[in-house]
Amino acid sequence: MLKKGSKLYSILTGTCPRCQKESMYVDQNLLHITNCIKMNENCSHCGLKYQIEPSFFYGAMYVSYGLNVAIGIAAFIITSVIFKMELKWAFISIIANMVILFPIVMRLSRSIYINMFVSYEADFKK
Repeated sequence: MLKKGSKLYSILTGTCPRCQKESMYVDQNLLHITNCIKMNENCSHCGLKYQIEPSFFYGAMYVSYGLNVAIGIAAFIITSVIFKMELKWAFISIIANMVILFPIVMRLSRSIYINMFVSYEADFKK
């Protein structure tokens, strides 16, 4: 399922969508909040420029919105339907999940967005 060459591999690992040999991000640790979304400018293996055009990753905000809606719905269903808690606790759960998962959602949304435009090329030469 997670084989090199698939878009899912590139999205979940945060690697270059063209060669999948290098991480797009400067810091691999998501707990370093100040560096969690800082990206390299180019891939050192294939030379892909990550910011394809100025303000390219503004489009990732739409992907981020979709991911946050999915997280919010999941948190609401788990809290109110499965655990049968009050509505107040469901909303607290939604907000807590969105705050805690912020770095993951930002990286995933950027990875998903760039993978919409760049495909894997196994034999790409620089």
